[in-house]
Amino acid sequence: MISNGTFFLPGPTEVRLEILAQLTRPMLPHRSAEFEAIYANCDAGLRRIFRTTRPVYIASASATGLMEAAIRCAPAGTVLALVNGAFSERFAQVALSCGRTVVRDDIALGMHHTPAQVEALLERTGARVVTLTHSETSTGALNDIEAIAQAVHAHGAVILVDSVTGLAGAPLEMDDWGLDFAFTGSQKALALPPGLALGVASQAFIDAAAENGDRGTYFDLVEFEKYASKSQTPNTPAISLFFALEAQVAAIAAEGLETRWERHRIMQALTIAWVHALAGNLDPSFGVLAPPSGRSPTVTCVTLPAALSGVRVAAGVAADGYVIGAGYGPLRDRTIRIGHMGDHSPEALVRCLAVVRHVLVGQLAGG
Repeated sequence: MISNGTFFLPGPTEVRLEILAQLTRPMLPHRSAEFEAIYANCDAGLRRIFRTTRPVYIASASATGLMEAAIRCAPAGTVLALVNGAFSERFAQVALSCGRTVVRDDIALGMHHTPAQVEALLERTGARVVTLTHSETSTGALNDIEAIAQAVHAHGAVILVDSVTGLAGAPLEMDDWGLDFAFTGSQKALALPPGLALGVASQAFIDAAAENGDRGTYFDLVEFEKYASKSQTPNTPAISLFFALEAQVAAIAAEGLETRWERHRIMQALTIAWVHALAGNLDPSFGVLAPPSGRSPTVTCVTLPAALSGVRVAAGVAADGYVIGAGYGPLRDRTIRIGHMGDHSPEALVRCLAVVRHVLVGQLAGG
């Protein structure tokens, strides 16, 4: 099931041809027994990936849809938004757009929050809801979700986790860590086409949400819970993507989730060693933006010497047949991002990194 492709963007990531072929299957009624069987298979496979006994909600949307659902269904009170990059920033903005009182804690790009920081913020703000990213795609930083969740719950708050570039590439334990709501998108470490958002809520979170009359309609998690019990969706789903999802969760089960996590750790280590070699042999300004205490196993953000541009480097790599990411937002020209996630193999990653190095050498020499 491992891909040998050339698409190392940090999302959407490469999708194997066998999975893409599932999109060509004929349509079927979404209220049929046949679709319910497909949904049940997807749910069972996703429960193993989220490490939960709870149903998995499958929405035909980007992950931002379930980000909004998390806010609309969360308990009343102040929202503490832990911001360390563009996508945790989006979570804060979604909460504001939903009319919530939001207290932001912005830290330097590339850094991650610590449980001690979160405890102090909760004591000061009295927040009832905490939002954060697991793996911040814009910087490659990884938050310690387990430890932060303990701090959040010790203060009687709920934790809402964006694990868009985390789930299926980095360990996440929905039940053992006592998470209130966690969600992802299909197009990252799950290695599927974009278009599905997948989330899990604790029973306590759903029970509390049922008392909230301002949940909206399309992303009402209480409705998703009700329909999931029947292996259905509340509204017409993207049926072709369910075909692909069913095939991919079976492939992930065949690989083994722990084996998949380890493959991502190996790709992360290869990338970090490659960056260290660049710093030692080409220019000491090359580095990994995120500190060793919190680095994502799915995406690495590489700092560049002042003579290089992230946009130009990514364009040069594309001209040589590979796709990587330039930096994101204010990091656009200062960094590049390597997405080592999904179904990529370490061997394919090594080939990609060799091409990137070739481009870097050429551009440093003025080529």
